[in-house]
Amino acid sequence: MSNLFPLISVYLVNYNYGRFVEQAIESVLQQTFQDFELIIIDDGSSDNSREIIEPYARNEKIMTIFQENKGLNATNNIGLRAATGKYIMRLDADDYLDAHALELLSGVLEKNEDVGLVFPDYYMVDIDGQVLEVIQRHNFDEVTMMDQPAHGACTMIRRELLESMEGYDESFRCQDGWDLWLRFIQHHQVKNVSLPLFYYRQHGNNLTANEERLLSTRSEIMRKVVQSKNEQLKCIAVIPVRGKTADPHSLALRELNEKPILDWSIEAALNADCVTDVVVTSPDEKILEHIKNTYGDKVMPIARDWKFALPNTSIDDAVTDVFNQLPEDRRNFDAVTILFVESPFRSSKYIDMAADVMQLFSADRVIGVRPENSNMYQHDGSGMLPLKHDKRLRYERDEMFREVGNMVLVRRRHFLRTAMEPGERVGHVVLSKKAALSLDSQWEWDIAELMSAEKK
Repeated sequence: MSNLFPLISVYLVNYNYGRFVEQAIESVLQQTFQDFELIIIDDGSSDNSREIIEPYARNEKIMTIFQENKGLNATNNIGLRAATGKYIMRLDADDYLDAHALELLSGVLEKNEDVGLVFPDYYMVDIDGQVLEVIQRHNFDEVTMMDQPAHGACTMIRRELLESMEGYDESFRCQDGWDLWLRFIQHHQVKNVSLPLFYYRQHGNNLTANEERLLSTRSEIMRKVVQSKNEQLKCIAVIPVRGKTADPHSLALRELNEKPILDWSIEAALNADCVTDVVVTSPDEKILEHIKNTYGDKVMPIARDWKFALPNTSIDDAVTDVFNQLPEDRRNFDAVTILFVESPFRSSKYIDMAADVMQLFSADRVIGVRPENSNMYQHDGSGMLPLKHDKRLRYERDEMFREVGNMVLVRRRHFLRTAMEPGERVGHVVLSKKAALSLDSQWEWDIAELMSAEKK
C-alpha cells in the first residue's frame, strides 16, 4: 500500500452482492480525499463476487480478504483488526458513497476532537440506483433523546475508541447499528453532517427487510446493555378488563387458538423480565374467577367498581383504583405497564423493550408504534393537501408514527396520569406488524386466527 498509516480505513463487506460490489468499490476509489486504505472482505459469497473483487487486489490502496461465511459482526471485527487508519468506516457492498464522503466526514473529526463518531444524511435508491428520496437526519446538536441511531454503515468512527470498546459484539449475528450506538453514546459525543453522502440501496435482500429478525436482535441488544449496568426497572403490569358486566362486546374470554384472548396478555406479562407483579382489574366476576382458577397466586385479581369500567370512564380511574388496592408490600415498583387485551401478539419481548427504552433514554413514558409510511393529507376546506409536498425529500423530524400494540409504560411518578403531559419525555418501541395487530373487528379476528394457527 502507498501509505502504511492512512488517515481513513474503509472496509467493504460483501456477501453475494456481485451485482453491486464493483460500484461500491469504485465509489471509494473515486473519492476527492485519497488518504485512505480499502479493505474488501468477502464473507463466503457463492455468486460471481470473487472474480469481480480479485483484480482489485493489484491496487496498492486495497487489501482483499476471502473467508468462509462468519456473519456481519464477526466480519466487522475482522475489518477492525485489519485497519490501520485513524478513522474507520464500513461500507456495505450493495451501497455506495458520494465522492465527497470521506473528505467531509473526516473533516468533522479532524476539527472536533471531542466527537468520536460522525454520520451523514443519505439517498435511498432502488435496485438500479435510481434515487427514491433523500433521508435527512435530525440535527444532532439539538437532539436530547438519542433513540434513533446512526446507520450501521457509512458512519465514520475514531478507531481507537472503537477498539477501546472491544469492537462489535459477535453474539449478535445481525444488527442495524444499535449495539455500537448504545455503547458509544454512553461515553462519547456524536455528530451528524446534514448532507446526503451515501446511497442506501433498497431491495428484497436487505437485512432491514427482515423486520422480525431485526426487532428481535434490537431487543437482545438493549437487554444486554441494561443487564450489564445492573439497572433493571421493576414494573407492574396492569391489565384492565371491562368484561361483559360493563361491555357486552368484551372479547376477554373469547378463545383464540384454544386460549382466552385475555390469557395472551397475561402470559406476555408473566414472561417479561421487568414485570414483578401482574394485576387484572375488572368488575366482572367471571373474569376474576377465571384468573383465580387459571393462575392462582401468579396473577393478582382486583375487583373494580363497575362505575370505573363504564365506556366513557378514563383509564386513570381504574389505575388509581389498582394502586389504592395494592398491598403495601407490592408497591415497590418503578413503572407500570398498561396492557389491553386486544393485541394478543404483543409479546414479552416488547414489554421488556419498553422498560429498556425507559431506562436507557430516561423516558417518562414509552409507547408502541409503527412507522406510518403512507402519504398523509390534510383537508384545508378546498380539498386534500399532502403534508409532504416534496416526495423526494424525507425529513426525519417529520416522520409519522402510529401508536399500536395496546401498550403504554409509565414511570411511577406519572403513572396515575395515563395521558401524556407537556414536558414528558416520551420514548418508543417499534412493534412488528404482527405484534401491532389489534382485534377491532371480525376481519382482524380472522387474521389473528390464521396467525395463531401457524404455531400448531
